[in-house]
Amino acid sequence: QVQLVESGGGLVQSGGSLRLSCSVSGGGVVTNALGWYWHRQAPGKERELVAGITSSRRISYADSVRGRFTISRDTTKSATYLQMNNLKPEDTAVYYCSVRLDGGVGYHDTWGQGTQVQVSS
Repeated sequence: QVQLVESGGGLVQSGGSLRLSCSVSGGGVVTNALGWYWHRQAPGKERELVAGITSSRRISYADSVRGRFTISRDTTKSATYLQMNNLKPEDTAVYYCSVRLDGGVGYHDTWGQGTQVQVSS
């Protein structure tokens, strides 16, 4: 079973940058990924989709992060990254990555455990 591991979170001042990474635990490789996604959940709020990149490299962003965040993927390492620039206090949240896997008949989403991002004003 695929397990994802996120890293790169931390405390940063407003205007700063962080780069989040997400990869398959143990250096595993995923060959049936339909898309990689980053989500976040702030205290007291629902989880929201932040960015996504499909197997055909179609990229999408939430309006709140477009122009500041950049999602990328490394297919050789089965990893995805989220470069976050010009961070704002409202970006404070736990960030989760997920991968949508082609299951043949349908699909299956696998999630990481999350990494905390805190932006101070």
